[in-house]
Amino acid sequence: MPNFDVVVSSMASGFLLGGILALIALGLSISLGVMRLVNLAHGELLVCGAYLSYFLLSHAGIDPLVGLLLVGAIMAVIALPFQRLLIAPLAGKGMEAPMMTMFGVSIILQNLLLLAFSADTRAIGAPYAARPLSIGPITVSEIYVIGFVVSVLLVGCVHLLVTRTAFGRELRASSADATAAAVMGVDVKRVHALTFALGAACAAMGGVLIGTAFSFTPGTGATYLLISFAIVVLGGVGNIFGTLMAGIAMGLLQSLGAVVLGDGYRDLVGLVLFLLALALRPQGIAMSGGR
Repeated sequence: MPNFDVVVSSMASGFLLGGILALIALGLSISLGVMRLVNLAHGELLVCGAYLSYFLLSHAGIDPLVGLLLVGAIMAVIALPFQRLLIAPLAGKGMEAPMMTMFGVSIILQNLLLLAFSADTRAIGAPYAARPLSIGPITVSEIYVIGFVVSVLLVGCVHLLVTRTAFGRELRASSADATAAAVMGVDVKRVHALTFALGAACAAMGGVLIGTAFSFTPGTGATYLLISFAIVVLGGVGNIFGTLMAGIAMGLLQSLGAVVLGDGYRDLVGLVLFLLALALRPQGIAMSGGR
């Protein structure tokens, strides 16, 4: 049976990791909430962010935290024409066509990453990646603390963007009723393009933090796609505050699984406990209408 210090430290790590998971899931949540897009390439966008940060560190010496916003901006710029060319033409044709398109994109991105970086396991090397931080009986990795703070700040910025800007009003109107929003003069196509770019940026920046805290390969995205879907469902589609709470809950559930059964069962136990929580509270931990 693990001693008290180990359990407390593990739960603290799970709480902090949950903030990073919330940032990852946020991109999927807003895309699904605004565009009704089931983005099956979301995990690959995350992994692309991790590889991009790895490349910038290896070839330009850019620290992953310093280059975090740069990675997000690059992925957003790439996502804009991508959305216009592949997703926008499928608008109004149901959810199946865009979903299958994104499934094909996920396979293509995995293979491109394999060609570019091989299947070798990599990690973004940073001095704070494995450095422990102790506060009383609690010992956590420093990157967890940094990642939590950065993620909460970024989630907060997205919340302000959605609730305090003209683009946010257009985004909320398009999410509620795209047809009515278009009649009122909202450029729904532009809103959808920017929403997809924002989701890609969030996924990529989350990928930088994940890639610094853990190792990754071209196939790592599938696990984080499942975790992101679980968080989105638990927190409420498009609900930013709910996504943050659900991310933290998922991090705690994963840590509980790691303590009880071992670290190898972290993701499995987290998802199983999520299904049990959802069975008891199917509406999620927050109502889906709030943002």
